[in-house]
Amino acid sequence: MSGQETARATLQAAIDSFAFHGDSAPALRGVQVEAVPGSLTAVLGGSGSGKSTLGRLLGAWLEGGRDGTLKGTLQLYVGDNTDESRPLVYSGADDDPRIDAAAWADHVGYVPQDAAAMLSAVRGTVEEELAFGLENRGTARADMVRIVAETAHRTGLTGLLERDPATLSGGELRRLALGCAIVADPGILILDEPLASLDDAGARALTGLVKAQLARGTAVVVLSQHADSLTRTASQWIVLKGGAVTAAGRPDRLLAGDSLADAGVVVSGLPGQRSLQAQPRLSPVPAAAPALELDGVSFGYHAGGPGSSLLLDNADLSVRPGEIVAVTGPNGAGKSTLLRLFNGLLRPLRGEVRVDGKAISGVPTGIVAERLGLLFQHPHDQLFERTVQREVSFGLERLFGDGAQARAEAALASVGLDGDGGVHPHELSGSGQRLLALATVLAREPAVLALDEPTVALDAHGLQRLTAAISAAAGRGAAVVLVTHDLAFARAHAHRTVKLSGGVLAGS
Repeated sequence: MSGQETARATLQAAIDSFAFHGDSAPALRGVQVEAVPGSLTAVLGGSGSGKSTLGRLLGAWLEGGRDGTLKGTLQLYVGDNTDESRPLVYSGADDDPRIDAAAWADHVGYVPQDAAAMLSAVRGTVEEELAFGLENRGTARADMVRIVAETAHRTGLTGLLERDPATLSGGELRRLALGCAIVADPGILILDEPLASLDDAGARALTGLVKAQLARGTAVVVLSQHADSLTRTASQWIVLKGGAVTAAGRPDRLLAGDSLADAGVVVSGLPGQRSLQAQPRLSPVPAAAPALELDGVSFGYHAGGPGSSLLLDNADLSVRPGEIVAVTGPNGAGKSTLLRLFNGLLRPLRGEVRVDGKAISGVPTGIVAERLGLLFQHPHDQLFERTVQREVSFGLERLFGDGAQARAEAALASVGLDGDGGVHPHELSGSGQRLLALATVLAREPAVLALDEPTVALDAHGLQRLTAAISAAAGRGAAVVLVTHDLAFARAHAHRTVKLSGGVLAGS
């Protein structure tokens, strides 16, 4: 894209151990990875396995000495440049080498699990965000315009170039982060959970883009909790559990064994593998008044302005107590916006929202939240306390008095975090943070649960916890609405599915 052939590169890592400062046990031990030109390597593992830590080390987002104690070697070969082919040897000493992060990024593109963390946060449009790295490299303006346009086309962002990145959906943000990573044609590409939050079209497009990068000679490493269509095309799988390699080899061989299930890797929709199984569900209460209603609701950002359109146009929806409804639709259709209308964070242009039989127009969002619990798509948007226990207990005493502690403990136990009360929320894995955010909602036992992409970042064990929590909530009579791109999960666990597309909410 830059007018020159991508510089072929090889990345070798032999990590004897890596421990974060202050931790008694290493986060990684005995892990070896080699990424050679044109190869796809998949590192699979469940929550807390060390995948993201490995990715951040390979991408130079973590460094030995600064962030923790690293023992082992990192080696980057770039073409015939012997200066960059000398291994970096780490012994855990003060005089260990330091990576020049900017120089490393010229050859190694990294997209973290939290795609938003990839962005500069100082650019006002998608186009400017894509150009940011090129500007820092001193790329000529004419070349920059061309490269940005080509990158936007390849990542499906052409129609979003003038949008503020803060207004993008989760899937659109992931495509933008990928665009920022490939805009300078790195020889190595490291992707952490690349298909998370993507709709089917986005997943197919990203898979095609990865294949195109491989054809260009890029070495690709994918880190994932899922044995999915993308990771299944890898030539090599490495399975992590507890920071150590428990299995390695070709996908077909590992799919036939027990190492994936033992590590908590999600295996679904693959030949010969058992798909995600539906759990027994109680039927919704047919005679009960709806717990949640949308009556002729319309909404759009900047509605009435030039080129504006409605994300919701005269939408009706009724969810009964005990009913589980899944909302699907393409990235950017307005599904997260729909959930924010449920609890009053956003107000409709027309129509009415009723929760537990009462209209929420003019009712403060905090009051609505006592009847409707909202799980945000990004857990860090609702985690703010210093410990897991304080997080789940926040506000409960005012609502439930002496019963607050019991509710907090029961909610943590339901998501498997009852032994982590003293841990800071941001020290949890991505799966742990999502489950903690879910626990804060469950503890209040609201009449309606609204869950935004609840399966993202969850390994197989986390999905079991989520399934049990949803079933228990519906069993006590709560209405559950979950926004998801995980169609297998929706089919297995929802009573019915509705689709939001083009402003229209239509269902089955």
